[in-house]
Amino acid sequence: MCNIGKIDRIIRAILGLGLLAAAALTPYWYLSIVGAIALGTSLISFCPLYMVLRLNTGCKAKDL
Repeated sequence: MCNIGKIDRIIRAILGLGLLAAAALTPYWYLSIVGAIALGTSLISFCPLYMVLRLNTGCKAKDL
C-alpha cells in the first residue's frame, strides 16, 4: 500500500534529512521528530495523513 509518489518521496527525504541535520546543529531538538517522520514516510511510501485526507500523489488508486 502506498500513497506517496516519487517526487513527493524525494522532497520528503531531503526535507527530513535537512531537519535532522538542523536538529543536530541547533538546540531545537523537536526538529528531529518532524525530520524522522518525514524521512520515515518517504522510505515506506505511505503517509497516514494522506490516507485520512484521501490524497494520493503517485501510486495507483487500486492500491489503496
